[in-house]
Amino acid sequence: MDLDKRQRAMLREMGVRLWQPPAPAAAPAPAPVAMNNIAVDARTERAEPRFDAEVAPARGAPAAPALRLVPAQAPVSRPAPGLQPRPAGVERMDWPALQAAVAGCRACALCEGRKNTVFGIGPAAADGAAPQVDWLIVGEAPGENEDLAGEPFVGPAGKLLDNMLLAIGLQRGHVGDAPRAGLSTSVFITNVLKCRPPANRNPDPAEVAQCEPYLKRQVELLQPKMILALGKFAAQSLLQDSVPELHKIPLGKLRGQVFRYLGVPVVVSYHPAYLLRSLGDKAKAWDDLCLAMSVAPTVAHSV
Repeated sequence: MDLDKRQRAMLREMGVRLWQPPAPAAAPAPAPVAMNNIAVDARTERAEPRFDAEVAPARGAPAAPALRLVPAQAPVSRPAPGLQPRPAGVERMDWPALQAAVAGCRACALCEGRKNTVFGIGPAAADGAAPQVDWLIVGEAPGENEDLAGEPFVGPAGKLLDNMLLAIGLQRGHVGDAPRAGLSTSVFITNVLKCRPPANRNPDPAEVAQCEPYLKRQVELLQPKMILALGKFAAQSLLQDSVPELHKIPLGKLRGQVFRYLGVPVVVSYHPAYLLRSLGDKAKAWDDLCLAMSVAPTVAHSV
């Protein structure tokens, strides 16, 4: 290829490498190799290489084996490391077995960060049987204080709940504690979730689904006469099968009504943690307690 100095300089600036013919040799020339260079002069008598043409294998070289396409397999769902299925037969467990199942549960990721499970608090069980109570208080999930203590409703929200119970003649029961004069310990306090969500976030639907069988069995064994559901997630867990489109109904719209869960009357009210932030709604919470007492007049209270 005949190029003058000016043309060569222009091609160097463009990054085009010039092809130089090989020196003549006595041996036969090797098979042509694909070039990365761009032909720049159509006057050359050498045939331009075709970059879309198939390259024939060199003589004597074995042909490359044909590729076999293997269909991709669908990913297999596996539990996260350290997680285990929820214990089987929750619906047939007695009280001690249910407590043990909750304490050892690793059915969702909440078990990875908990300090303690929070089964609930109430009167002592006799001979391994569940205590028979008049009232069941159901909250949403343990917070930081509850996770450390292994008991529901401690800290400021717990103190407010205790005062609410005292107002209707109830006292939180601990094993070995005798009731104060004029008060009843016929109340069990628990949550929908038995483990604390990280940073006290709202319960995840999958987490609620894992814990719901535990709560259902607690209700079956405790046989309460009245259930007080405190907070949106407690109400949704207990009423999801009886109230259509429950997730669309604000908590305030569920107040002032009596629902049923496994045949037990359910009254919905605000969570004590919410009442600490919204003091004006404490009067509404008192109305809810009065409604619960009027619906189940035989339950233990002194008001």
